[in-house]
Amino acid sequence: MSIRNVTHVIEGKPAVDGAGVHLIRVFGHAEAGSFDPFLLLDAFDSSDPESYIKGFPWHPHRGIQTVTYLIEGEIEHQDTLGNKGIIHDGDCQWMVAGKGIIHQEMSLSSPRLFGCQLWVNLPSDKKMTLPAYQDILHTEVPVSENEVSRVKVIAGEYEGAEAPFSSGIVPVRYLDVTVKPHSTWSIQLPESRTTLVFLLEGEGSFDTSGTSYTLRHAMKLEKGDTVQVSTQESSVRFLYLEGEPLRESIAWGGPIVMNTRAELSEAFRQLDEGNFLN
Repeated sequence: MSIRNVTHVIEGKPAVDGAGVHLIRVFGHAEAGSFDPFLLLDAFDSSDPESYIKGFPWHPHRGIQTVTYLIEGEIEHQDTLGNKGIIHDGDCQWMVAGKGIIHQEMSLSSPRLFGCQLWVNLPSDKKMTLPAYQDILHTEVPVSENEVSRVKVIAGEYEGAEAPFSSGIVPVRYLDVTVKPHSTWSIQLPESRTTLVFLLEGEGSFDTSGTSYTLRHAMKLEKGDTVQVSTQESSVRFLYLEGEPLRESIAWGGPIVMNTRAELSEAFRQLDEGNFLN
């Protein structure tokens, strides 16, 4: 067993996106390629509807997958595939934008809006795949709990429990993990995988150094086949993200991520001419 070490530590920064949504940008365009195949991670946690109610009106995507995990709150969505509904507490929305989709996400007023949106890149041969969408209800998400931890399996597999949905395009494991006080939790993984964690609550150590991290920190872990997390007096809750890197060039323009500048220019030309979805 070779335990992975924390090699990069990022503290999320406040940002405003959409029509005026206040959020924490954990990583994004400025770190393009650093977390391959993950492109962007936004976190939101607010009890003030004025900070999020304007939402994300109609906007396009191409070349990526978006994964919205809502721990608390309600988000109304609809898209050009004809999907429409509300994401509730504990639900997840997985969208493969593929060759093109236009959608909107409008947060509804609630006591607390708490969750994350993750962008997962698509490989060059799948950039123009047909768009697809999946609602994952909280009642469908497997939960594994014992005296050490509580793990929700949003994507991939954990101790024999399979997530209810996978796009089948990029191998990804996405877990919502709580490690209880005075406990050590570990997970094995292929050495080739990119692995990072983002802290939601509490405090914990994410390698053998004993260094503790708290809320809003994201850590990349490299070299090894095991991730190990330890706690002291308090528990820690974090998102565990693991994915097979694509190792491809990235051309990124707002909501569209392609491999070349020419592909990016073509996408925006199609938007201007009104045939982006054709």
